[in-house]
Amino acid sequence: LLSGILFTMLVFGPACGFILGSFCTKIYVDAVFIDTSNLDITPDDPRWIGAWWGGFLLCGALLFFSSLLMFGFPQSLPPHSDPAMESEQAMLPEREYERPKPSNGVLRHPLEPDSSASCFQQLRVIPKVTKHLLSNPVFTCIILAACMEIAVVAGFAAFLGKYLEQQFNLTTSSANQLLGMTAIPCACLGIFLGGLLVKKLSLSALGAIRMAMLVNLVSTACYVSFLFLGCDTGPVAGVTVPYGNNTAPGSALDPYSPCNNNCECQTDSFTPVCGADGITYLSACFAGCNSTNLTGCACLTTVPAENATVVPGKCPSPGCQEAFLTFLCVMCICSLIGAMAQTPSVIILIRTVSPELKSYALGVLFLLLRLLGFIPPPLIFGAGIDSTCLFWSTFCGEQGACVLYDNVVYRYLYVSIAIALKSFAFILYTTTWQCLRKNYKRYIKNHEGGLSTKPDRIQNKERMRSCSGVLEATRAAGPQSLL
Repeated sequence: LLSGILFTMLVFGPACGFILGSFCTKIYVDAVFIDTSNLDITPDDPRWIGAWWGGFLLCGALLFFSSLLMFGFPQSLPPHSDPAMESEQAMLPEREYERPKPSNGVLRHPLEPDSSASCFQQLRVIPKVTKHLLSNPVFTCIILAACMEIAVVAGFAAFLGKYLEQQFNLTTSSANQLLGMTAIPCACLGIFLGGLLVKKLSLSALGAIRMAMLVNLVSTACYVSFLFLGCDTGPVAGVTVPYGNNTAPGSALDPYSPCNNNCECQTDSFTPVCGADGITYLSACFAGCNSTNLTGCACLTTVPAENATVVPGKCPSPGCQEAFLTFLCVMCICSLIGAMAQTPSVIILIRTVSPELKSYALGVLFLLLRLLGFIPPPLIFGAGIDSTCLFWSTFCGEQGACVLYDNVVYRYLYVSIAIALKSFAFILYTTTWQCLRKNYKRYIKNHEGGLSTKPDRIQNKERMRSCSGVLEATRAAGPQSLL
């Protein structure tokens, strides 16, 4: 239950962040200082910049006021005599590292300071404990598999809003709102369903790892389907096709053309417009429009002069709306199923360590999740996405942000990285299953409650033998035994 709550909090936080971001991006960035009613752009315009600072101010205020409640706690809690606490063992297993006892044989209370052990001596125990845990192949494989699963979530979700904008031509606020209201709540539901299935089916450790493997396979299949759900970049004048040609790419592509040489067009911003010829231009300036009403565009040579007009935004791709709806449905299913592997993985992890090491094992898990699952993946995904850029903005002669991507290459690379991480997690799950299948009792400790310590087949046989023994004993004792 605790692991499910922790993982849900990790997912529920980004969900609130996406929803809050969608509301903030609907407000203009300088709404405090200017009259937004005089603006000639809307949140659907590519030139719109939302109030990115709103979320930081709100979250900072909430953190500040919630921290004031911390001052209500005393500086130190009074010692409380608890028999259960006195019987707790040290952090290390007792068979390997015994806690020193005083000469009278009575253990010191855990809350009382131990004058015989310095802080440095206590810190020296941590590497030994960590080595003891990581030497367990089941523990190590489960942690690495959880890191790979979280890496997919951290890397894929970090750029999913940008991915929706590029692939399906959505606005920033719409993309964030859809993510916060669909995919992420489905992931929260999947975490609870995973824990519920483990409890209702009374799965052993082998059953739980098989469930994690099955869930991983299904979610990986959903990611494979993403390779076929997307929209093409479409013809962009001077970037993907030459001016005056909307089908065949040219050998020398240049956004500057004789039709817009006298316009002094700038590439410091990306304000795409869709021409009447079905070609997207980087801006109205690059289309050669000589008026503010986006008419009389000289670069639209394949249409009559009176129809040489453009409209703001990229030209729509055929079938893109249907592909987006399918993508959204598959994303919800993928989030729901993929999250169901979290609870079984954590339960197996804490069953592979001794009772006195469970809290430290969870600490190692969440430390590695942040070091391996949250830090490198966004960098890897970001580097891969930048490699698919078709056109970079420039500001004062220096390269700025990417304004146009090759959607097909973007989709293949972005999804393939996620599939590779999921495949590596499946290999780790398979390794864990092999270790448990060959030597079950060596890796699974006998804990109270939770998972059973024996495979389902062995456990069912022993239940049948136990029931048979009770019946034979009752028959031998006679009818008096029933009274």
